[in-house]
Amino acid sequence: MKIGWIGLGNMGIPMASNLLAAGYEVQVWNRTPEKAEPLISLGATYVDTIDKLVANSDVIFTMVSDDEAVKAIYTGSNGLLSANVQGKLAVDMSTISPETSRFLAESCKSAGLRFLDAPVSGSVGPAKEGKLVIMVGGDEQDFEQAKPLLGKLGKIALHLGENGAGTSAKLAINLLLGITVQGVAETLLFARSMDISAEQMLTIISESAVGTPLIRGKAASILADDYPAAFALKHMTKDLRLAREAGVSSPLAESAAASYRAALEEGMGDLDLMAILRFLGQK
Repeated sequence: MKIGWIGLGNMGIPMASNLLAAGYEVQVWNRTPEKAEPLISLGATYVDTIDKLVANSDVIFTMVSDDEAVKAIYTGSNGLLSANVQGKLAVDMSTISPETSRFLAESCKSAGLRFLDAPVSGSVGPAKEGKLVIMVGGDEQDFEQAKPLLGKLGKIALHLGENGAGTSAKLAINLLLGITVQGVAETLLFARSMDISAEQMLTIISESAVGTPLIRGKAASILADDYPAAFALKHMTKDLRLAREAGVSSPLAESAAASYRAALEEGMGDLDLMAILRFLGQK
């Protein structure tokens, strides 16, 4: 299978790299062509228009930032659906609303393009290691076609049902992620107020029943009070908004959404979501 990849952000580059490493022929397109350079050095081919990418691809992956961006890629002027997409398969790995996924699926169906929504759980580290968790909505036969490719990107790919099921599951797991990170931040701040250091508290957490790879992975950033974005706070804010729009209404969800939104308004959007600790500590 020949692969087309659209979207070369922090996640897209390592994911496309894994397909190249597995021996697949990969063509890439991005709104900012310079971002393709690391992949070109690994053997990818850059094309300057989406229709050229479609013409030479069997499966087209899209991995962009939000609903507006993914709609532009598919339905915008010179987008995917303006090309000859008959019989090809598109796999959207963006984190967007279930409503948008279903809209894209219907739009693709009308154009003869098969479509899976397949967002991922995991940040840059798991993306580099090919250990993402991939949640898939769409036709089961299309999932089976994509499964060997998804196996190069993640440690597990789950088919969850019709289009929109993948994005629904992604919003659910990111709700837990947002609540968990805020819970860790509040725990550390409470411990600090009683003269227990962050290092001591992180050791206690890691050795306890609530210790997780997530918390251990954030420890260095917490101790250095330095938050380079593995998963940007602005994206968590967006995902919590999408979850709310999809119908979630619970005390913890409302609290987390309000905190991340306020941190975003304070200019912390490009930092890692763990920067919620810095924000809450300033209050």
